[in-house]
Amino acid sequence: MSHPHPELASPPPLEPGTLRIVPLGGLGEIGRNMNVLEIDGRLLVVDCGVLFPEDHQPGVDLILPDFDYIKDRLDDVEALVLTHGHEDHIGAVPYLLRLRPDIPVIGSQLTLAFVEAKLKEHRIKPYTLTVTEGQVERFGAFECEFVSVTHSIPDALAVAVRTGAGMVLITGDFKMDQLPLDGRITDLRAFARLGEEGVDLFMVDSTNAEVPGFVTPEREIGPVLDSVFAGASQRIIVASFASHVHRVQQVLDAAALHGRKVALVGRSMVRNMGIAAELGYLDVPEGILVDARKVDALPPDEVVLMSTGSQGEPMAALARMSNGDHPVKVGHGDTVVLASSLIPGNENAVYRVINGLMRLGAHVVHQGNARVHVSGHAAAGELTYCYNILRPRNVMPIHGEVRHLVANGAVAVRTGVPPERVVLAEDGVVIDLRDGEANIVGAVPCGYVYVDGSSVGGLTDAELKDRRILGEEGFVSVFAVVDSATGKVIAGPQIHARGVAEDDSVLETIIPEITKALEEAAAGGAFDTQQLQQIMRRVVGRWASNRLRRRPMIIPVVVEA
Repeated sequence: MSHPHPELASPPPLEPGTLRIVPLGGLGEIGRNMNVLEIDGRLLVVDCGVLFPEDHQPGVDLILPDFDYIKDRLDDVEALVLTHGHEDHIGAVPYLLRLRPDIPVIGSQLTLAFVEAKLKEHRIKPYTLTVTEGQVERFGAFECEFVSVTHSIPDALAVAVRTGAGMVLITGDFKMDQLPLDGRITDLRAFARLGEEGVDLFMVDSTNAEVPGFVTPEREIGPVLDSVFAGASQRIIVASFASHVHRVQQVLDAAALHGRKVALVGRSMVRNMGIAAELGYLDVPEGILVDARKVDALPPDEVVLMSTGSQGEPMAALARMSNGDHPVKVGHGDTVVLASSLIPGNENAVYRVINGLMRLGAHVVHQGNARVHVSGHAAAGELTYCYNILRPRNVMPIHGEVRHLVANGAVAVRTGVPPERVVLAEDGVVIDLRDGEANIVGAVPCGYVYVDGSSVGGLTDAELKDRRILGEEGFVSVFAVVDSATGKVIAGPQIHARGVAEDDSVLETIIPEITKALEEAAAGGAFDTQQLQQIMRRVVGRWASNRLRRRPMIIPVVVEA
């Protein structure tokens, strides 16, 4: 299997008739999925998602793919094809369309409905084309055939892209549930037909490649939810992804069976389920939905709250409930169901929410103690079937951390794909497909782009490091006024600290040492305020390290008078 070298050079100019694939996100991480295909100077973008921040990225709202590679070539983009409506595949669409609003956006009915609602908030009216499985559309040099796949959201599609250099099949996120709730299975007959035609590069979902066997069917969740509802004596709160239409359907069905009303909690949950119901993807029993603001007027044993926040997101409804700062108050005897799997990196946040809810007296049901969720991604057994059906010439695992990509590559090799034809890449690595062979030819810069409030891309890794220091080590400011002629300290030094455990009396013990250091510097002819500030920084830093065993951020200020 061909691994990317950490010191890859820039790729050579693209030869005519060669297809170039550049992943700008989703390889080496769970999220911000985006792939750019290029042939003869024209571009096709597949997916454009976001990554959610982790604990070591304080203050960050979202992480986007790095658009720099295509920013100066947006006029060459034929279309943006979206495989399905999850945030890690559509969340960054508004930020791309800000750069060129008329890029044609291609997707299924539900996917485009979710995207259009998101773009409306950004005041962007897109040019869209709705497609369905079996449909074939040409976008310049790219002919795209759309194939039905099963995922944890309705209307998901794989896309087969035919070019002069060969065919690429991109699965998007998929699994092979043979009894899905909506009856829409992954179309293995289409996969077999594409395999007969010849798949030159198979770009395949890797998220569950480490999991042996097959994913449990969605239908097995219904009876588990039914038993949870039957055993609950107070309110029930179910948390899931705001786009998990199938899980919300199961909750609505269980609530109707047990005579409970359902209130949707969370702006994205209300918006998405409203769209799904309007388009016929969600069957809402008559009279079952109530306004979340009116649930307090109902008996607790007649209420179900369908909430966001299953990943422990600090600002989502469930986390705020666990902290007691949400209008919905969780109390003793309430049942909380976390109907989702843990996304890698979110474990601590989720367990923090579970602990907070249990501290309030709630009974918490989650994937660790009941089968209340099944994955939307193909496990190793399902991937094996796909490889055997398709017999691809080259394989490029996508959608996953490095361990997932490696595991997926190993599955491909076990089915007979030559190891040298398995391309293990990461974000920014450039792959060229020519004469039936896919090879790594270089790399392009591809960093994280942070959304921080209204700022997009303005936050740097250095500034994130400063935030971590502020959060972990605290902040110390030192102020002094010196005589511009003599260098003598005529006011201060004053020292203030935030986030440091010691009180001001301890901090004051360093003041004589700062004064002494400044006067010694002045005696040596150092009058420059920059030099004096560095001297103060060193003195305080040394003292904090020795006395406090901390390395706080130190802001020295010297003013001349």
